[in-house]
Amino acid sequence: MRHKVIVPAALSALLAFAVPASFRWGGLELGSAQAQSTQPEAGGKISARGKPMIEDGRYIFRYDTFGDEQLWTDVLRMHEVIATVPPATALAVGLKVDADALPPTIVAALQGGQVDLKNPAVTVELLRLNAVVGVRGTVSNTGQLTSVGITCALCHSSVDDSLAPGIGKRLDGWANTDLDVGAIVALSPALDVVTKAEFNAWGPGKYDPRHHAFDGTNFIALNTPLLPIVIPPIYGLKGVGFETFSGDGPISYWNSYVGVGQMGGRGNFTDPRIGLTITQTPDLVTSKLPALLSYQLSLQTPEPPAGSFDREAAKRGKRLFSGEARCVGCHQLPNYTDVLGGRTVPFLHDPAEVGTDPAYAARTATGRYRTTPLRGLWQHPPYFHDGSAADLLAVVDHYDDLFKLGLTAAQKSDLIEFLKTI
Repeated sequence: MRHKVIVPAALSALLAFAVPASFRWGGLELGSAQAQSTQPEAGGKISARGKPMIEDGRYIFRYDTFGDEQLWTDVLRMHEVIATVPPATALAVGLKVDADALPPTIVAALQGGQVDLKNPAVTVELLRLNAVVGVRGTVSNTGQLTSVGITCALCHSSVDDSLAPGIGKRLDGWANTDLDVGAIVALSPALDVVTKAEFNAWGPGKYDPRHHAFDGTNFIALNTPLLPIVIPPIYGLKGVGFETFSGDGPISYWNSYVGVGQMGGRGNFTDPRIGLTITQTPDLVTSKLPALLSYQLSLQTPEPPAGSFDREAAKRGKRLFSGEARCVGCHQLPNYTDVLGGRTVPFLHDPAEVGTDPAYAARTATGRYRTTPLRGLWQHPPYFHDGSAADLLAVVDHYDDLFKLGLTAAQKSDLIEFLKTI
């Protein structure tokens, strides 16, 4: 079967929380009350199954493609391209390698500079070893790459570079800010020249989850033009209550939307607010959502590196955060957001209220933005949904100007040092 060669941004985030209405994915319907019940129980208990469910979720997050080979292999034909890509090129567009998946002989060869990173055969071998983070490949006995799919970890895991740049131990929940999704998708031989140019313009760490959806056979147009946003981290979500930039739904709602409509997995998803219904048999997504949720909620915010901030300045900045800078009005403790506050529907802000570009909000289900739950800020610039703030100073400057705070340069510096600690 031939498919239309204009494709969606086939990757997205794995976040979101609580809903204002009812939604259905697979055989499950989730309204406000049910959405709240997906959060951890009192005392931090994740689920009745406890650790085994978290372990199941970790496997799903890292290794389950949900059958999305139907998009990446059958339609985009990425297996044909990847088989010709040298590891050096793959690393250059942000793909990561899990050092723990490598046998000792390869680790030693890498350490000794004896691996030819310009040889595409090495890429295929890394896929055979299941060592490429977020990418699953099937390799025949003759060494031919016959299929390829992606997992949640592609966008929401990184590595610690402990073996080499782009090669190390997994850091699940970290946004892969090096990942050039557009450049990778643009390699597809199924794309026309114009579409390739659009994807190549995205840049590292960005994707567009609201341009198209894939229903297993066809691409469904959602919004134009392409409007990529930053890939967010997914650690430190426990207790936040709502997520995604616009608070469209609970975590499992967004996991379903992404797993089915963006990654291209086989499953069912319906949201009348955006006019999208996808039905596929068998459903390889819905039954895995509870375990995936448990693992996501177990991911902790990374501590800032030792010596990465000025402690005395951070103390002054903390006082400013709750005082003259007025940050705590929206970034309310303990989760640094006002989106929950005991509610079963998200508290959201109009774009003009926070001085943010309304274009992305307009193509979401809510049309508004939630207050960002500040977590691990030291780790994932740029900031704001569109990456328009290159660093924390740009963030502080934005709100200082918007709210006419009149902060001095010294106060801004102190505030930034505090933000590095969150």
